[in-house]
Amino acid sequence: MSDPRHELDQLLELMAVLRDPVQGCPWDVRQDWDSIVPHTLEEAYEVADAIERRAWDELPGELGDLLFQVVYYSQFAAEEGRFDFHDVVHTLTDKMLHRHPHVFPDGTLASRREGVSAAEVETQQVHSRWESLKAEERAERARHEAEAHSVLDDVPGTLPALSRAAKLSKRAARVGFDWPDARGVLAKIREELDEVEQALAEDDRQHAAEEVGDLLFAVTNLARTLKADPEQCLRHTNAKFERRFRHVEAALDAEGVPLREAGLEAMERHWQSAKRHDTPLKELPQGETRP
Repeated sequence: MSDPRHELDQLLELMAVLRDPVQGCPWDVRQDWDSIVPHTLEEAYEVADAIERRAWDELPGELGDLLFQVVYYSQFAAEEGRFDFHDVVHTLTDKMLHRHPHVFPDGTLASRREGVSAAEVETQQVHSRWESLKAEERAERARHEAEAHSVLDDVPGTLPALSRAAKLSKRAARVGFDWPDARGVLAKIREELDEVEQALAEDDRQHAAEEVGDLLFAVTNLARTLKADPEQCLRHTNAKFERRFRHVEAALDAEGVPLREAGLEAMERHWQSAKRHDTPLKELPQGETRP
């Protein structure tokens, strides 16, 4: 007979006990808002890694670790009298109802659309509505904070640089600040590469590094134009590089040649062999992410 399944309220109770100054865990008691942020980012990447590896048996645990981060922050807030986990759930549900009037016309679960399939809802209309609602929310926050409104508001500064570049450029593109097609982006990439070469020719490494940043931003725009996530593109390339370089290491080891003594020619020979035998990725995930 299997053990009873744990419920969400038990998880919230567990967190409260862990944070209890008397009964709790010393490590958990020491944590604060800032100390947990690196763990949150790490857990999010581990979820992405499990999905990309199709490690479905690992995914419940990784999603649980990510959920635990939300529970952590909610506990901090409850201790300070700011909000609690139930406020998080309420805010999220209310926001999603508001953003999906094509599914919930009256903004309630009870008003869900019936008799029309999701495929029949016009995609562009839905996307435009989403953008409009997001703009309204940003403007409302700006009014509350007495700040100048910008289409770039609420793009988190802590995002990985590639992801943030994609979001910033996507926001600007929404209001027409964009190239007409991918050819314009390719021309920009060539322009930035020329500027990197010019800076190197002048032996100005600081300027060259700045131009490399511009080059990366332009390449990120190309990924966006192709409806590809640049962060995912690079993760797949990282995995491909690792796979092929491990082949090089194994081949040299089989020949009894120490890696540091092999030389570039031998490494390149085995690298080309790894490329010939590597299984190419069939398809990168596509489709626009939420802005």
